[in-house]
Amino acid sequence: MKFTDYLDPQEGFMESCRDYEGSGTVLFGAPMDYTASFRPGSRMAPRAIRQISRVLEEHSLVLERDLKELKFFDGGDLDLPPGNVNKSLELIEKAWELLLQEGKLPMMIGGDHLVTLPGVRAAFRHHPQMVLLQLDAHADLRQHYLGEERTHASVIYRIIRETGIKDVYQLGIRSATGEELNFARENTHFYPYDFLAPLKDVRERIFRRPVYITLDIDLVDPAYAPGTGTPEPGGCTSREILEAIYLLKDLQVVGFDLVEVLPAFDQAQATSLLAAKIIREALLAFSKRKGSNGR
Repeated sequence: MKFTDYLDPQEGFMESCRDYEGSGTVLFGAPMDYTASFRPGSRMAPRAIRQISRVLEEHSLVLERDLKELKFFDGGDLDLPPGNVNKSLELIEKAWELLLQEGKLPMMIGGDHLVTLPGVRAAFRHHPQMVLLQLDAHADLRQHYLGEERTHASVIYRIIRETGIKDVYQLGIRSATGEELNFARENTHFYPYDFLAPLKDVRERIFRRPVYITLDIDLVDPAYAPGTGTPEPGGCTSREILEAIYLLKDLQVVGFDLVEVLPAFDQAQATSLLAAKIIREALLAFSKRKGSNGR
């Protein structure tokens, strides 16, 4: 099967093209929110983010690049079976595997945070020296949640246990259980609360290695991003999360996802709009220009 066989086509992100074969970067949605522990509905995020993206300009004043300089494909969302967690994770992983085999840069819009597990599994097989960079309010290191091992609250724990990845950097964390904190101290590079200052140091440490970036929108304070499933006060501003993307622009990014946007609780579409701008800047920061070699 081809990657496009897994898609449910719909209107794409701003300035995306329909030329899959000729695109180095592929943006797609993973509309799965079956493990949400508080507010469900993040499966609607990819469509909401695409729709609001057209409010933005194509040009980034900070990066001095334009989406028209890129050639990236957005064919819509993966067609996932409702309520079937394991089958959905399997299909997401197959999609990532196909993209990586073809030399694409995958950029995924969730969905709850569990969708990161199959993305990292596939990327780590292709890049065994890869590091995982998690920008998040929550540690997501529970061994299980209400008896379930595979949930958005346990995704990073499952990644560590199931993939064998050694270097996981957790930044911006401001919510964790005592057990999660102890596990983090022994198994991850853990940076609670502050994230921009340590991110500068982390960037230098991982500069020459493949990097998967997973960004949970609840890293941002609910004042700036109210539309999320498990809001946590005390987070960063919208400007600070964009600054993080700029700090990471020269890394060897091999995978990126943005998760946990919840349109139903998104007053004035502020969270979806912020997510769209983050994705625009990530596309410009991590993708190759149109016509260049590489990804």
